[in-house]
Amino acid sequence: MHTQAVILSGPLDVALGAATIKSPQRDDLVVKLSHSGISTGTEKLFWLGQMPAFPGSGYPLVPGYESFGEVVEASASSGYRVGEMVFVPGANCFEGNLRGLFGGASQYLVTPAHRVCRLDAGIGAQGALLALAATARHALAGFDHALPDLIVGHGVLGRLLARMTCAAGGPPPTVWETNPERRSGATGYQVIDPATDERRDYRAIYDASGAPDMLNALVGRLTRGGEIVLCGFYAQPLSFDFAPAFMREVRLRVSAEWQPADLIATRALIEAGALSLDGLITHQRSVSNTSGAYQTAFEDPSCLKMILDWKDAA
Repeated sequence: MHTQAVILSGPLDVALGAATIKSPQRDDLVVKLSHSGISTGTEKLFWLGQMPAFPGSGYPLVPGYESFGEVVEASASSGYRVGEMVFVPGANCFEGNLRGLFGGASQYLVTPAHRVCRLDAGIGAQGALLALAATARHALAGFDHALPDLIVGHGVLGRLLARMTCAAGGPPPTVWETNPERRSGATGYQVIDPATDERRDYRAIYDASGAPDMLNALVGRLTRGGEIVLCGFYAQPLSFDFAPAFMREVRLRVSAEWQPADLIATRALIEAGALSLDGLITHQRSVSNTSGAYQTAFEDPSCLKMILDWKDAA
């Protein structure tokens, strides 16, 4: 089957191109995308040519793991029906030399049915946000994990962390944001310039900024025994001064990618009205303007989340 796909051929070299996808096997689905998201974490690193060595990485690459679309082929044993709308967390379904480490930015995808998640059609473009919401949920969930009382960064992930903290019944967290344009949009919590914050007794600080030089500043804001949770993806080595961390007996936790249970739990929060995805998508572009969409997503500070609309794909 032939399809149109976003292809990263090298740093700063992205365009919509032709690709061939593998034939579906038993229990596979064929999904036709309506929307996909552009990640300002991993995709930006590939776009800049700064992605650390990672199994399966390299160029040419079909990026994307935030895909939402319609099931157009489904076997009887898959448990899905043609016409259902699903979230797809990327796919490895491309022929030839195209790498599918993420593989979600393609008009058509072939994917095992167990990897997708049903969503109501009415969610529209917000269906592509499920991975980010599940990433936030994964960082917050688990045994003996303290909810954040400070979140660093008011991008989409930071906003989702704050919204989920409030939905879980925790005290409204403080959110740091250095960009004045991104301090708006808070509901039920406070967003401030970190330079104005004098507090030094935070119990749990969640860093959603991805900034590699934040650790020393965050250590100085913790109470004794406090925890720093790294929620972003960091291309450069991280370091911190040992003595201040020693004095506070700091704990450091890395939150990796979401798991299937996080998708299910996050969908339940959305369907119950406990978690809103409103106001997170600031830009949408047709896939016919793929290059411009990527440039805006990564270079325009007013762009929280860029969504590609696939309805005009050939």
